Amino acid sequence: MSLRSTAADIYHERTHFDFIGRSWRWGLISGVLIVVSIAALGIRGLNLGIDFEGGTQWQFTVAQGSASASDVRDALTGTGVSDPKVLILGSDGVRLQAAELKADQRAAVTEALAKYGGIGSNEVSVTDVGPTWGDQVSSKALTALGFFFLLIAAYLTFRFEWRMALAAIMAVVHDIIVTVGVYAITGFEVTPATVVAFLTILGFSLYDTVVVFDKIKENTPSVGTERGDTYSDMVNRSMNQVLMRSLNTSFVALLPVASLLVVGSGILGAVTLKDFALALFVGLLIGAYSSIFVATPILAQLKEREPRYRALRERSATQRARDAAAPPVAVGAPAPGSTPAAEGPSPAAAPAASPGPSRDPQGPVAARARRQRGRKRR
Repeated sequence: MSLRSTAADIYHERTHFDFIGRSWRWGLISGVLIVVSIAALGIRGLNLGIDFEGGTQWQFTVAQGSASASDVRDALTGTGVSDPKVLILGSDGVRLQAAELKADQRAAVTEALAKYGGIGSNEVSVTDVGPTWGDQVSSKALTALGFFFLLIAAYLTFRFEWRMALAAIMAVVHDIIVTVGVYAITGFEVTPATVVAFLTILGFSLYDTVVVFDKIKENTPSVGTERGDTYSDMVNRSMNQVLMRSLNTSFVALLPVASLLVVGSGILGAVTLKDFALALFVGLLIGAYSSIFVATPILAQLKEREPRYRALRERSATQRARDAAAPPVAVGAPAPGSTPAAEGPSPAAAPAASPGPSRDPQGPVAARARRQRGRKRR
């Protein structure tokens, strides 16, 4: 099938992809992503922003020309600052973050930055952030995440069933681990905006999963109505029916997020938008993947363990094995079990014998004697 015809089938919802039959592939992909993410998190860790680690932040705009991160570091030589984080905002904006310093060291850094930018010391914005604030943000984020899981599990169990709730929660955990792994691998800074984006990601991932699960619930009564039908077959039909809807939802959601990254961060230099949009972009991609290739296969495996659907699956396997073992039937051959027709003309079609003169079985002498007896009576 060509790519063009495949795209047309997807658009008109005429696809017949075997999602569940290839569950081992999706499981292998997700397993590799999770292992790599956990390994990166353990080896490299997260690049936590100043809001989580604490420290001092300077921000200013150079009077003339454009700013350079290497020039800013050179200007800080002799101030006692070790390994500062320098971020260029747009072309002339500078944001510097460093560990907590003493008052005289902080003043020295401020003077050096003002001299570099050709501005007064009062034009350099200085902000001190304590690590306790970051701990509070982390604690509240974890608390919000816990309540989120409880509410979602309760709603999905009430709206659908506990197996769907479990599959959806496992898909969300998959999304969190992979997204955090992307931040660990790339070294992107984790800020409070990132935390907010994480919570937004979870909502979108569940929305896409609920769309698929709702179609599955709608088609569940049809399981077993066709010969050889199983729960997994019904799930495949449901996913093909909502594939275009899921792709449209993901595409429409990614467009404005990509605009935030390109326009807001790349052109306008809005760093806060970058932190938020980057987490959203990564999470939306992972969420769109997990709703189809993680949550639904897990649901199919859980449901296939129920006695009813397990019996349907065993019956379907038996029928397929019997059909595969049966010899092929030639075109025009009689169906198995039928009596082949006898060769030659049938008895009914044979011509009837022509009537001839009747012959007495006792012979001509007996016949002559009977005739003479008849004359004497007359």
